[in-house]
Amino acid sequence: MDHVRGVVQGALARHEVALRTELARAGYAESSVRDVVRAMARLSMWLERTDRTAAELTPPVLEEFLAWRRERCTSEVVARRGLRPLLRFLRDVRAVPDPGEVDGSGPLEVLLARYRAWLVGERCLAAESVRCYCSQAKKFLAWLPEPLPVSLSRLDAGMVTAFVIAQSRVAGSVGSTKALVTALRSLLRFLHVDGMISGPLVGAVPAVAGWRLAGLPRGLERSQVEAVLAGPDVSTAVGLRDRAVLMLLARLGLRGGEAAALRLADVDWRRGEILVRGKAARVERLPLPVEVGEALAAYLTGGRPPCSCAALFVTARAPYHALSGTAVRAIMGRACRNARQPRVGAHRLRHSLATEVLRAGAGLPEVGQLLRHRNQLSTTIYAKVDQTALRALARPWPLSASRGGAS
Repeated sequence: MDHVRGVVQGALARHEVALRTELARAGYAESSVRDVVRAMARLSMWLERTDRTAAELTPPVLEEFLAWRRERCTSEVVARRGLRPLLRFLRDVRAVPDPGEVDGSGPLEVLLARYRAWLVGERCLAAESVRCYCSQAKKFLAWLPEPLPVSLSRLDAGMVTAFVIAQSRVAGSVGSTKALVTALRSLLRFLHVDGMISGPLVGAVPAVAGWRLAGLPRGLERSQVEAVLAGPDVSTAVGLRDRAVLMLLARLGLRGGEAAALRLADVDWRRGEILVRGKAARVERLPLPVEVGEALAAYLTGGRPPCSCAALFVTARAPYHALSGTAVRAIMGRACRNARQPRVGAHRLRHSLATEVLRAGAGLPEVGQLLRHRNQLSTTIYAKVDQTALRALARPWPLSASRGGAS
């Protein structure tokens, strides 16, 4: 590895103090701070040697720097060490251009950035919904022939329908296809409002054949739920966090995104309540069971790293930030693996809670209240899993009548 001086010189020198301060605030270890500062020193030196300024650090220029580093390193990991947090900091302080704002970036990324801003600012969607919509939108925009602005100006109903038909063959499930067409309708609304397409094409998106209440909610048996809850290793900080997350899913029926969105201030320890931000920006207070409260307290006192992040559940490594819905799904996957159970989604714990409460004698209105359903029809599907109650509705097969007719 080439040697660098401890103090940054050149184009980025004036940002060194702010970088060190930000990394320390985010919880980086001293060794990690040194790696990032060294990366800044190398990049600053290279910019000066090539007679460039920080404002010229576009993605193509960054690739030139990485090529220069690879000539001096034996591995890609060493070449990129410390670069990601450095670039994130430099873009936050507007020292270098953001990839979505420079001329060198493609029209696809620029358009997706505008669509993302519209979803957040105009539609007020949750972060997980924005992520899903943008992921599906990228499939459609990447499917269109280049150049993108020309394709959008010529977009018609036939192209929209052709895309949905092609994607439905590889989607794998009705649910995946429904998610695709929902996001596509949203994108087409944005493109029309933004003037990128001449007319509304939402009606050209074909509906997906799928019947409500056609399936069964697949819950876990009580022994399986307990095995999953015992999966995390509570002797570690990560295990304490994972168990607290799973307890919220299993005992309160929270969705994965709802657990990830919890903040420290949402737990009212004196009243024994927890504030949950659900779908459609609904905010509701739920009672905090003792078992859940104990799991949260164990995590907060023995597992949560000291940081300024307001989220209840944060990442295990710096920079500390709130968990995502994807991280919650990963927690569920690890717990299933540790418990030697088949891997299932985090939503299975919500189904399991509803099924268990229903079998214990609660009615559908109580189950709907527990799961915070806005529409009672969403709860109706759980009536199918109460086989004991359904037996009373089954009519006996008319054996005697059929025998009498045969004779």
